[in-house]
Amino acid sequence: MPRIDESRPFIAVNIAVLTVSDTRDLASDKSGSALAEMIAADGHVLADRAIVRDDVAAIRAKVQGWIDDPGIDVVISTGGTGFTGRDVTPEAIKPLFEKEIDGFSIVFHMISYQKIETSTIQSRACGGVAHGTYIFCLPGSPGACKDAWGGILKWQLDNRHRPCNFVEIMPRLEEHRRET
Repeated sequence: MPRIDESRPFIAVNIAVLTVSDTRDLASDKSGSALAEMIAADGHVLADRAIVRDDVAAIRAKVQGWIDDPGIDVVISTGGTGFTGRDVTPEAIKPLFEKEIDGFSIVFHMISYQKIETSTIQSRACGGVAHGTYIFCLPGSPGACKDAWGGILKWQLDNRHRPCNFVEIMPRLEEHRRET
């Protein structure tokens, strides 16, 4: 069970949400809306939100823009992690990673397995870091977004989470660039 150290002040992080879909708009984007609501409910800032079509260049351009924006700490995408011909989110985003967060996918699948059993293998959920920005690619279902947020990201993006969390190492993500 996650532990929160209530003696530490909470630090909100700035999160951008990207929905990858050929068919959704803001009114019909249930997964993006679920993420936006959970982000706000847990005290973080929804820094930006967008929808792009299932296109490698469009996805990569949007995410790269957010990576380059010093006001965005985390990017969460939803959609395009399956196996169909239009599912290209990992192909678009993984090349941007400097480091992959392998454990994110593993823990996501562990949580997902408890709900949808072996169907979890149909997701290529992944996470990584690029130029000091955390990036997470989630499936396009609201349930998967809730599982990823409530089971992993809510805790790892809370600086009070013990024994460790993503927020406390944010200042060190770019230290290799400062050492030259």
